[in-house]
Amino acid sequence: MAAPREKSAAATSSAAAADAAGAGGGGDRWGAAVGNLTELGANVAALQRLLAKKAVFVDEDIFSKASLAADQARTIKILDQRVQSLERELDAAISAAARARTEKRQAEAAQRAAELRAQEVTKELENTAKVFQLHMEELRAKQEEIAKKESDIKVLEAIIRTLSNKDDGGSSE
Repeated sequence: MAAPREKSAAATSSAAAADAAGAGGGGDRWGAAVGNLTELGANVAALQRLLAKKAVFVDEDIFSKASLAADQARTIKILDQRVQSLERELDAAISAAARARTEKRQAEAAQRAAELRAQEVTKELENTAKVFQLHMEELRAKQEEIAKKESDIKVLEAIIRTLSNKDDGGSSE
């Protein structure tokens, strides 16, 4: 198996070298590419020799069991990561719910305080309105009393004028 790959790598490198020689200014780049390909071919060959020396051959049944175990291990690892992620999300949701409950209690307490204050202000306004109504009634009563006294004063002034006219009229005769 190594022989066909080595032959194709050698053929590719010789063709690339031929192209590099004819390219002129781009020859440096082609030369570097050919060097990379040659090094890559050597690395592949070394890996093939290493696998041939260290490879373990097993029968189909053992391989399928090992493959199944590896798949199950990967699945377990993925599921464990998912469980940890869900646990973090659950912790975050629990914390958010606790904060929301606390904020709700604070909002309800603030609403109750505002309602009590509104009731106090309403009572205060009603009391103030009653006091003003009483003051208005007193003012009307005083105005009526003043109007009555003014009319009494006008009547008395008219009587005084009448009497003074009689006295003035009687003393000149």
